[in-house]
Amino acid sequence: MAPIAVAIASTLPVAVQAQDSVEERLSALEAQLAEVEPKATGEEGFSFNTYARSGLLLNEDLKSAPGGPYLTPAGSVGGAVGRLGNEPDTYLEAILNYRQKADNGTKSLYRLMIADSTTSSNDWTANDGAVNVRQAYVEFSELAGFRGIVRNATIWAGKRFDRDNFDIHWLDSDFAFLAGTGAGIYDVQFASELSSNFSVYGRSFIDFPSDPDSSDGTSKTDNIILTANNYFGPVQLMVNGMTAADNDERIVAGNTDAADSGIHTMLAYHGDSFFGLSDGNFKVAVLHGSGLGAEVKNIGADGNLHEDAVSTRFGAYGTTYLGDHWRLAPAILAETSKDRYIKGDDYQWLTLNARFAHEIAANFEMQYEASWQTMDIDPRGYQGRSEVDGEYSRLTIAPTFKPQVGGFWNRPEIRVFASYSSWDDELDAYAVGDSLGEDSDFASDQWTFGAQMEVWF
Repeated sequence: MAPIAVAIASTLPVAVQAQDSVEERLSALEAQLAEVEPKATGEEGFSFNTYARSGLLLNEDLKSAPGGPYLTPAGSVGGAVGRLGNEPDTYLEAILNYRQKADNGTKSLYRLMIADSTTSSNDWTANDGAVNVRQAYVEFSELAGFRGIVRNATIWAGKRFDRDNFDIHWLDSDFAFLAGTGAGIYDVQFASELSSNFSVYGRSFIDFPSDPDSSDGTSKTDNIILTANNYFGPVQLMVNGMTAADNDERIVAGNTDAADSGIHTMLAYHGDSFFGLSDGNFKVAVLHGSGLGAEVKNIGADGNLHEDAVSTRFGAYGTTYLGDHWRLAPAILAETSKDRYIKGDDYQWLTLNARFAHEIAANFEMQYEASWQTMDIDPRGYQGRSEVDGEYSRLTIAPTFKPQVGGFWNRPEIRVFASYSSWDDELDAYAVGDSLGEDSDFASDQWTFGAQMEVWF
């Protein structure tokens, strides 16, 4: 520290160096640095946010076990199951924010999100990790020159997750996930209880097989998504239209009928009670899409969809206290989809999930989760998959430590857990190499064990 202090102090005026003590010069230096360093107040300057989880999942033979909310056959089309005691990965999001406020009052935000995901247990995973920049955008709010219906609006451009995405945390599934690169405006206020967000997002379908007579046998295109997200008090109506030029030239499982346009809609309600029965909250949504909009969760992300694809999904969850120290969070997610990838295919699945927590001490609670899924899937041979009809269930017990118990949203947490999983044998035949497949060491009626941390702020 001393050499640095001397070097910096040498840049001060000679008169100051001669007359002031080292302590006084260091004090003056600290005052100078305070003037140039950004304030970490959340209103201006740098700030940091994160989501992260990391855990070890083992089977009865103390070998790594497959897991994740999408490990069942229905998971291939978004059919998630409960995640407690069911995650073998390390996933993190490091979010860097820099906020400024102009002299005229206009606020700006620059956000950079770096994410990584791996199922390796090693400390060095550069060869099998997936480090990626998931967001990089600029946002302006409280613009001094905006008037009328855009007086309180926010504008943005870049690569981002849409601000108003919302999820079922216990299933690790968004109701609808809108993301990509583009621009938009939030909070256009038409009336006191009526506001809208408008955006354009691009999603890329890269290097897909197309006309074999073309120069390289591949093609590239962008799916352009136009969004109107409208709020009428607690009611949300989202409409997305999309087009992807030349995507109909894609060859999917021998067919050339891939969609090049689509429509997606979502009607949702955001409740401030537990379905009107007790204190808490709930969210419920119905989603429908056709063509490129038939991937109703990851909006515009699937270029393999058939031009006649149609999907409808229903989702709901709530949280409440059953007593002074017992919490309950039930959830339901279901979907029916036809002509999804191959004309005549059929995907139907339903998931019921419930997370319980018993707050026992200031830093300790017991968490329990029950998850059940039924599915009837006929993929018509798409990607070598076979028709299956069956059920999957899992129970988890997870002693949990945290800085302070209370509420479902307090983090960080450290959990140890034991899970029992069971499923119909028919599900093993869905696909070669999947988690429940006949070639997998993971068998039905098996216990798994592990430990995990989860944090967000």
